[in-house]
Amino acid sequence: MLDWAQQFSILLFLDNNHYPGAEGKYECLLAAGARHIIGDDTTAPLALLRKAHQQHKDWLFGHICYDYKNITEPKLTSGKPVKTGFPVIQFFVPETVCYISRDCKTFTIESCGDTGVVYEQIMNQADNQLQEKLPALQFKKVIERHAYIETIQKLRTHIADGDCYEINYCNEGYCEKAAIDPLSVFKSLNRLSPAPFAAYYRLHNLYLMCASPERYMRKTGSRLLSQPIKGTARRDPDPATDELIKNRLRDDIKEQAENVMITDLVRNDLARCCGTGSIKVEELFGIYTFPQVHQMISSVSGTLKQDMHFTEALRCSFPMGSMTGAPKFKVMQLIEQYEQSRRELFSGTVGYISPDGDSDFNVIIRSLFYNADSRYLSYQTGGAITYDSDPIKEWDEMQLKAWALERIFAS
Repeated sequence: MLDWAQQFSILLFLDNNHYPGAEGKYECLLAAGARHIIGDDTTAPLALLRKAHQQHKDWLFGHICYDYKNITEPKLTSGKPVKTGFPVIQFFVPETVCYISRDCKTFTIESCGDTGVVYEQIMNQADNQLQEKLPALQFKKVIERHAYIETIQKLRTHIADGDCYEINYCNEGYCEKAAIDPLSVFKSLNRLSPAPFAAYYRLHNLYLMCASPERYMRKTGSRLLSQPIKGTARRDPDPATDELIKNRLRDDIKEQAENVMITDLVRNDLARCCGTGSIKVEELFGIYTFPQVHQMISSVSGTLKQDMHFTEALRCSFPMGSMTGAPKFKVMQLIEQYEQSRRELFSGTVGYISPDGDSDFNVIIRSLFYNADSRYLSYQTGGAITYDSDPIKEWDEMQLKAWALERIFAS
């Protein structure tokens, strides 16, 4: 499916990577080609999105950048330079949608063309499973270790002064003049670090290669589900040691404090668009294992108000609290003050809206971003800072999250 779709200049591929615990209808889902584009040439793009869905009654696929915050909160700004260049928000009505069911028993094609022809083309696609060797690349950090640690101390002072409780602080790794094949990069990343919300996104000359373990929001009928991640621990090749690390994460008071603050923030966000009394924390401090890390994940659900369109749930909750901190408005001001790179698509979201109005969106983390014109390749990683944060450990956690993104380019 993905190899076949390379003929299109706009496509989005979403992959569950056979994770059994992640709610969802599809093992993988592909949208290729664009019949209509819903762009960001307005101060109310979600209203356009709602109108487009009502008009077309069709699939919508696309993204929302972190900088959309400046539309939901007009007093916020983004002053750092644009480097990759994704539009703040853009969705498209695809020419063709293909998906494999979660149980991997059915393969469905929906197309404005001949579905039989599409099926034959996909099934006759040359098997391209051989691992292609990627170029050896060296990434530079925008904020070096000493400055990163120094900034965390300043953020701890803000917390001590009562400005905020928790703040997500991130750093950029980048490589200039990188000549890569984005699809080969995604395949390598997906092999090394398979994740339940993986995504490969092409928007003309712009590419996202994503290995995200985190769901932003899923809508099924009137039910909304958000699953914020806060709490990370490394994996160990020794099973006994790995289990010990996992248990320590589960019982870590600091990690629990970070997680519960964001879980409470998500509860408050959902309460703005959900019925009174419908908000539930379905799981608190769940520990989930991925190839490189263990993660602490909580699940919060609610019932969308009858008089509220599903795009309002995006407006009320974006950007996701796990990538900001609390209180949200203040920490977004501090993020703009202390981070040295514009987040752009990082800590935004990609996903879909189905013809019947259901949707699923991820959190764009553990991802590479590539501008094929400028050949600028980058990623951003970081973590939640609280007053109890150890700056050196925070640097190490940021490095741990970046490991797989750099490892695929090791010589």
